[in-house]
Amino acid sequence: MSNTVKVQPDLKFVKELQAVGGDSLKKCYQCATCSVVCPLSPDDNPYPRKEMVWAQWGLKDRLVNDIDIWLCHNCGTCSDLCPRGAKPGDLLSALRNMAYRNLAPLPIIGKLMSSSAGLLPLAAVPALIYGIIWVIMAGKTGSFLPTFEWDAAAHGWKAVADGSVVFGGLFPGDYTIDPIFILVFLFMLWGFFAGVRNMLKAFDAQPKTFIVGRKKEPCFISCLIDTIIYEVLQHTQFNDCNDEESDELDQKRSNGHRMLMFAFIALMVVTGVVASGHWGGWFLTAIGVESLGSIVSAIGHTPMPWWHPIKLLAFVGAGLGVYGLLALTKRRVNLDQSKQSSSWYDWYLLTIIWTIFLTGIGAFVFRILGVALLAYPIYYVHLIAVFMLLAYLPWSKLGHLVYRTVALSYAKKIGRIPMGADK
Repeated sequence: MSNTVKVQPDLKFVKELQAVGGDSLKKCYQCATCSVVCPLSPDDNPYPRKEMVWAQWGLKDRLVNDIDIWLCHNCGTCSDLCPRGAKPGDLLSALRNMAYRNLAPLPIIGKLMSSSAGLLPLAAVPALIYGIIWVIMAGKTGSFLPTFEWDAAAHGWKAVADGSVVFGGLFPGDYTIDPIFILVFLFMLWGFFAGVRNMLKAFDAQPKTFIVGRKKEPCFISCLIDTIIYEVLQHTQFNDCNDEESDELDQKRSNGHRMLMFAFIALMVVTGVVASGHWGGWFLTAIGVESLGSIVSAIGHTPMPWWHPIKLLAFVGAGLGVYGLLALTKRRVNLDQSKQSSSWYDWYLLTIIWTIFLTGIGAFVFRILGVALLAYPIYYVHLIAVFMLLAYLPWSKLGHLVYRTVALSYAKKIGRIPMGADK
């Protein structure tokens, strides 16, 4: 006698899934074309066919704990070749969108991140914080658009009538920028820590894959290092998504991701050097090592001259970022919407990163030109955008940098996918 399996569909889950990008899942008639053509799907228990079945049946428990939604790199091949226009790639993207909402704590942030209606309250938090700082400093300097000169005696910026535009004068780094972003960074780490913990707990129910010839299961750290080397830095999965028939947009997607990643790395190095130089120099001076403290402070002192290596690295990062954004935006705009769609999460991420790069470049240009009327407001918007990118990262699409890296590492550990060196 066969065992009876009782299926309890969650219809509310199906509707939520359709709302965040899986609206065409009901068109699927289980031909399995998607699993056959996917260049990344494992031979054993491949995706995304089974995810289409589970989604149609409303099997929420299976889908929210499914590691395979993170193994997909959304190349769109399955959606392009689907004879019914069911867009299985969109379904997996929608499942990741739902995961962003629920993996990290404070689900209210995830809910606000899920639609344009939540953009205003999310932006209002940093806008209010930096607006209050602007008002307080305007009262102190006597102007909302002050100019400054360096006061060597006071070792600080002094507001003068015919000085220079100095962002650190209006928004003092020691008392406003650095403390706020340190708290934001810690908040982001807390969100990711809780999100990754929930993800790994859910993965515990995953079946382990037996690989013939595999001597023993590798440790998670070795799998994580392998993932960073191959999938993150070399983008091997994105390259595997492309073949000789891949069009220009697919190539631009891979190059765009890579260039944007290197841009963020370059700008992180710049920020790290400036912060380490400033606070490291202060610490060395405070403990009595004044000569070394002066040297370290000079390394991170801003504003930097044009020829400074860190300034040049910032220019390189800005250039790579704009190039990557242009490639990704062009691909997103030119997608065939009948085969592959763009969700709110896609456009929010592109918009916030575009805002960061354009306002960063704009603030720099108008600071050099001495146009305080434009420099300070643009810098204010830049601060808001950076705050939003970092603070809400665990609930946004960019959170896949952490979640997908962890999922790929776990998949290698259990043998779901091979180590990068074994491909």
